[in-house]
Amino acid sequence: MPRGRSTFTKRQKEQARQQKQREKAERRSQRKQEKPEASADEMRELREHAEAQAALFNVGFNEPVEPAADESEEAGR
Repeated sequence: MPRGRSTFTKRQKEQARQQKQREKAERRSQRKQEKPEASADEMRELREHAEAQAALFNVGFNEPVEPAADESEEAGR
C-alpha cells in the first residue's frame, strides 16, 4: 500500500528537526570547549579594570573605617 503525501512530509519534518537538534548540541559542545580560554581573558581584563577603578577611588588604603554614628546605635539596640 503506497504511503500518502502527509506521511512523507511528516517524516521529512521529523528528520529536519532531529538534524537541527544534532547541530545545536554540536554548537553547544564547541562553546563549552572554547569557554575556559575566553573566560580567563575576560577575568584578567575585569581584574585589571577593577584595579584601575580602585586606584582612582583610592581604595585599598589600609585606613581604619569607622562605622557611622547611626549604624553603631542601631547595632546596640
